[in-house]
Amino acid sequence: MTNQELMALLKKNPVGVGCGVLTLLLAVGLYFRSDSLPVAAADLEQKSAEGQRFAANLKNAAQLHEQLATITQAGNEIEGHLVRASELAKNLQFFYRLEAETGTKLIELRQQPVPIVKGGAKSMFVPVTFSVGLQGDYTQLLEFLRRLEHGAHYCRLVGTAIVGTSIERGPLRLTLTVDLLGQP
Repeated sequence: MTNQELMALLKKNPVGVGCGVLTLLLAVGLYFRSDSLPVAAADLEQKSAEGQRFAANLKNAAQLHEQLATITQAGNEIEGHLVRASELAKNLQFFYRLEAETGTKLIELRQQPVPIVKGGAKSMFVPVTFSVGLQGDYTQLLEFLRRLEHGAHYCRLVGTAIVGTSIERGPLRLTLTVDLLGQP
């Protein structure tokens, strides 16, 4: 086939030849671009996830001011229920007030030193431990425990022991180990 015959064939079938050349060019382009397809798919997935995160952030940001006010109020409320380990007189006064309100008699009251955690993460809150020994009748001791539980500070009873002959006769002695939620 000569150049003249080839040109005549091209002039007779211009659409077919054009489609063939275009197909050949697209096949070559697809061959050279096929390795970038997984990279582009991963990039598309990452951008889609980021876009969804931004959309969720915009949607959730609508109540941000109300949520901040609620959290701040809750933080202030918790702050009011904490004891300070360094304020020994105030801490002991809490128990003396309970003694006066319930009619019990404090036999022993000591604040334990706050343990120092070395190498650990610092916490905003620490348990401030007290050893409490008191004496009274059964109803007085129950009232003391009830007021301790519903009192001004968050507390946890770590250990308890009650000593006495019987509920009806004579005073009972209650020994407590109490953790109050506090700050160092």
